[in-house]
Amino acid sequence: MDETIFTPVDRMLAERACERIIVDFVHRLDLGEPGSVAELFTHDGSWHWPHGDRRIEGREALRTYFASRPADRLSRRLMTNVLVTVESATAARAISYLTTYRVDGYTGGMVEPRIPTNVGHYEDTFRAVDGIWLLATRTVFLPFGAAGGTERLPAANAPRA
Repeated sequence: MDETIFTPVDRMLAERACERIIVDFVHRLDLGEPGSVAELFTHDGSWHWPHGDRRIEGREALRTYFASRPADRLSRRLMTNVLVTVESATAARAISYLTTYRVDGYTGGMVEPRIPTNVGHYEDTFRAVDGIWLLATRTVFLPFGAAGGTERLPAANAPRA
């Protein structure tokens, strides 16, 4: 990085903008409109999960993919150890750790605690487009995951065994 054209304050602002995207991404999935995470990506951005070789490319495809999550899904993601490295005035990368708690079939109220559905990390690249930082690529690595996928809660009126 050329320090003569990129000040420490500029670096700090870029790091903060990228950190904000990382947190905003999981907030939109858990508490907002899941399809809106596409707005955090560049138009040609991509999300990749190497396990199973799942890759979604382009903002519209990302919007469709994330908006397709079940309406009765309850999830909470914890993001930690966020490390952003600014490479230039328009490029950065980051690694952040995630823990996901998730169930389907949620109808309201409190759910008894569960073990995490998955634990892993994201590797991100960012690009500043017209002065706005956006995700260019997001790759998720999940070395710890539930073998059976997302648990489905029993129907609210179903008798319990």
